[in-house]
Amino acid sequence: MKSVFLQAALNGDRIHPAAPRDLSSISEAARMAVDAGAQSVHVHAFDDGGHETLDGRACAAVLRAIRSICPAIPISLTTSATIVSDPAARLSMIDAWYEMPDLVTANQGEAEIRELCDLLFARGVGIEAGLLGIEDARAFVRSGLARQCRRVLIEPLEEDPEVAVQNAAAMEDIILNAGISLEQVHHGYGFACWKVNQRALERGHGIRTGLEDVTVLPDGRDARDNSDLVTAAANLIRIHLQDT
Repeated sequence: MKSVFLQAALNGDRIHPAAPRDLSSISEAARMAVDAGAQSVHVHAFDDGGHETLDGRACAAVLRAIRSICPAIPISLTTSATIVSDPAARLSMIDAWYEMPDLVTANQGEAEIRELCDLLFARGVGIEAGLLGIEDARAFVRSGLARQCRRVLIEPLEEDPEVAVQNAAAMEDIILNAGISLEQVHHGYGFACWKVNQRALERGHGIRTGLEDVTVLPDGRDARDNSDLVTAAANLIRIHLQDT
């Protein structure tokens, strides 16, 4: 049976009882997400005060904790400017990383993203090019980075499901019309996540879910944790494959 890529986004800045922040809960959430069907995990590291960080020690600790119980699972770290807004400071912090993730998400609309990508390319880290809107998609096409990236993340920010789906479609069109054939992984935010996921499956793309993105299940019930969301996404994939 055809495989569909499924990534779990474990935490981010989400406030939720099951959103993991310490090393033990992050690694356990990763294990449970993988057991539920995730093929990769995306994670944010936190400092001792419970704040998101790009600090090398915190990022290394997260990577080691997950790898200790999920040794074969690709791990994607964030590089988001929402954590370190100054481009030079962000680049300096990431330059100091000594434990490399398998992947990072690099949002293409952020300042000096080309320099960040080049730094990580040189260290053998795969880039998931994050496109949060139509202008990001256009900037990515102009950048010429596509030939080096691992995949494209189509990530409309709108919480209205219909608007999010429309923008996901528009970003996909920009990428495809530019001749970029990279693997695509789609997700939204809030309840729109499920509509974006469903359209992505119909288009033959991978999907992402997890507490960073959404806290409710497709039927509107509150999700208990990341594994609950991954189980629901895996079920969407199963149903889609059965119907195709």
